[in-house]
Amino acid sequence: MTAATLTPVTVDDVVRDEAGPRTPNGSNRFWQWGVRLLVLVTTGVLWQLLTTHDVVLWARFDTIPSLTDVAHAFWTALGSEQYYLDLGQSLIRIGSGFALAVLVGIPVGIALGRSRAARLTAGTLTEVLRPIPAIALVPVAILVLPTDEAGMVFITFAAAFFPILVATRHAVRALPTIWEDSVRTMGGTRRDVVVRVIVPGIAPGVFSGLSVGVGVGWICLISAEMISGRLGVGYRTWQAYTVVDYPQVFVGMLTIGVLGAVTSGLIELIGRRVTRWLPRGQEQR
Repeated sequence: MTAATLTPVTVDDVVRDEAGPRTPNGSNRFWQWGVRLLVLVTTGVLWQLLTTHDVVLWARFDTIPSLTDVAHAFWTALGSEQYYLDLGQSLIRIGSGFALAVLVGIPVGIALGRSRAARLTAGTLTEVLRPIPAIALVPVAILVLPTDEAGMVFITFAAAFFPILVATRHAVRALPTIWEDSVRTMGGTRRDVVVRVIVPGIAPGVFSGLSVGVGVGWICLISAEMISGRLGVGYRTWQAYTVVDYPQVFVGMLTIGVLGAVTSGLIELIGRRVTRWLPRGQEQR
């Protein structure tokens, strides 16, 4: 075999060979969304049948509202100003707390992954505080912070901070040392290492931590609103429970679920756009 008979192999060829045959993206996505829609419709039909027929098995479905009752309550809530006030207040709180967690958690995670001094100081403190549930900090927030609003933002920050921190730290530690050595060999500075190696290298892991962090942040925010809130989806859901308005309780639960799914999905979408340089394997069938 001569050199003239050799065909150049590119990175795209290797990725294509590893991924195997691809199906058209449009048809694959259509199929996936069809499955998701079928799951939701099936769940709704099952819910309606169990509640309207007062089925009692391992659980009592005769005590919860039917899907039509919840849908009617949801439609009523969408026409009220109070619903949007609660929605906006919860979004402001989750946005503020999550943004602070990102701004603090990523730099601290990078420091813990690269610096022994940081691990011995800040790392020791974070490992002691990390097992404490964020919702358990509500009494501390009430005592230390000047307002309930600041306390709920702090609870959201604490809930999202540790997943982001841990994901960033593990992503930094997982980076191959040869990448940094290569930049150093070519005369790169510490800034070059951070910008060209660390930041792009840890991006996939960081976005995984962001997705987990926003979910945990929602859980703790809703709990904090139920305990000490004056507005918000969690506060309104708990109020509906205290006055035995169960359809509105389910309206609050569904609202929380939709908000969590949308925010997590948005982070994953941004993550795919930011890390589009990564080779993509074959879509799951």
